[in-house]
Amino acid sequence: MELFDNLMLGFSVAFTPENLIYALLGCILGTLVGVLPGLGPVPTIAMLLPITYVLPPIAGLIMLAGIYYGTQYGGSTTAILVNLPGETAAVVTTLDGHQMAKNGRAGAALALAAIGSFFAGSVATLMIAAFAPPLAEIAFKFGPAEYFSLMVLGLIGAVVLASGSVPKAVGMILIGLLLGMVGTDVNSGVARYDFGIPELQDGIDFGIVAMGVFGLAEIMSNLEQRENRVQVNDKVGSLYPSRQEFKEAAPAMVRGTGLGCMLGLLPGGGAVLSSFSSYTLEKKLSKTPERFGKGHPAGLAGPESANNAGAQASFIPLLTLGIPGNAVMALMVGAMTIHNIQPGPQVMSSHPELFWGLIASMWIGNLMLVVLNLPLIGIWVKLLKVPYRILFPAILVFCTIGVYSLNYNVFDIYVMAIFGVVGYIWAKLKCEGAPLLLGLVLGPMMEENFRRALLLSRGEFTTFIDRPLSASLLGAAAVLVVLVALPSVRSKREEAFVEED
Repeated sequence: MELFDNLMLGFSVAFTPENLIYALLGCILGTLVGVLPGLGPVPTIAMLLPITYVLPPIAGLIMLAGIYYGTQYGGSTTAILVNLPGETAAVVTTLDGHQMAKNGRAGAALALAAIGSFFAGSVATLMIAAFAPPLAEIAFKFGPAEYFSLMVLGLIGAVVLASGSVPKAVGMILIGLLLGMVGTDVNSGVARYDFGIPELQDGIDFGIVAMGVFGLAEIMSNLEQRENRVQVNDKVGSLYPSRQEFKEAAPAMVRGTGLGCMLGLLPGGGAVLSSFSSYTLEKKLSKTPERFGKGHPAGLAGPESANNAGAQASFIPLLTLGIPGNAVMALMVGAMTIHNIQPGPQVMSSHPELFWGLIASMWIGNLMLVVLNLPLIGIWVKLLKVPYRILFPAILVFCTIGVYSLNYNVFDIYVMAIFGVVGYIWAKLKCEGAPLLLGLVLGPMMEENFRRALLLSRGEFTTFIDRPLSASLLGAAAVLVVLVALPSVRSKREEAFVEED
C-alpha cells in the first residue's frame, strides 16, 4: 500500500505541465543524440548540465534521464535502417536489425525494437520502485568505512565489467582519483595540488573534464575520419510484425529485460554490457543459432530490451547508495550536487517528491518515446543526411558556452581544451574516458569517508575489516580482482566485447 501511495505521489509530480515538457524535451534530445553518429549521452548531458542551474531540481533530472534512455531508442533507428549505430549499445542491433531491413522488414524491426524497449523500460521502472526503498534502508546502516569499501568495490567492478584493457582502465581510474584531489583539503582547508593557480583551489569541475574528454575529443576523432554520405532507404514498410516474428521475439524481450535489470545494477554495467550479453545468451539458447546475423527477430528484440532495462536499472545504485555505476550516472551525481542534493538513501526521505517523481517520469518518458519514434522515423532518418562538418561547429559552440556558464570564467575553457587534446590522445591509445570520470566523481567521496573512518577509529586501519559489512565489500572487491586475473575469465571478458571492436 505504501508503494502505491509513493507511486501516486510520483505521478502527481511527473504529470505537472512543466515536468511533462522537460520529459518530452529530454526524450526528443535523447532520440536525436542516439540517431546522430558522433554524439552520445555523456557529452550531451555534460553540455546541458549548466542549464540545470536555472531549472527546478526535479525538472532538470527528468530531462537528463530522458536524454539517457532516449538515446537507446534513437540508436536503434539508424542501426536498423542504415547499419550505423548512433549509440554504442546499438552496435549489436545492427547484426540482425539491419538484415531484417535488407529483407524488406524494416518497419517490423523498428516496431519490435520500440515494443521491446518500452516493455523493458516499464519493467525496470517497476523494479526501481520495488527494490529502491529496501536498498535505501540497508544503506542507512552504512558508516564511513562501509561507504569507502562500497566505492572501492564500485570502481573495481567498473574496471572488470567495462570493455577494453584492464590495466588501461585501472590507470584511467587512478588519474581520475588524482584529479579529484586537486583543490582544498576537506579537513584542514589548505589548498593542495593547485600549482599556485587560484582557479584550481575549488578543484577541477567534472563537467569541464567530461566536455573535454568526451565532447572535444570526440569532435577531433570524428573530423579525422573521411566523411561518407549515408545512403538511406526511405522505404520503411509496414510497422506491424508478423505473428511468427512476434512469437520469436517475445521470449527474447522477457529474457533481455531480466538480464538488463540485473546487469544494470552492477558498476560498469548499464546498457552496453546488457546488450552484448543478451545477444550472446539468445544465440546460445536458440535451436537455430545459424539464423543469427541474418535477420532473426530474437537477435534484435533481446539486446534492444536489455539495453533499455540496463540503462534505467543503473539508476538504482545512484538513488539508493549514491554510487554512480557509469559515466552518465556520474554526471547525474553532478546534477544533484548542483542543487545541494546529496545522492544516496537520504534522498528518499528528504526529497520524496524528487525521488518518486523521477521514477514516475521514466514510465511516462518511455511511453513518449514509443509515440514519438515510430511516426517520426522519416524525420530522424533525414537528419542522417546532414554532413558532420555542419554539426561539429554547433557542438563546439554548445560545449564552450556550457563550460563558460559554469563559473563565468575563461580559464575553464582553457582547461576544457587541454582535456580535449589529452582525451583525443587517450582515445588513440584506446584508453576509455568513463573510468576517469568515475574516479574523479568518487575520489573526493572516497577520501572523505576514508579519513572520517580513521578519525572515528583513532587511526586504526583495521576498522575496514573489523566491521562485517565493510569486510564483505572489500572481500567481494578482492574476489573480482582475482577473477579478472584468471586467464579463462580474461579471455571470456574479451570475447564478450569482440563485436564492439
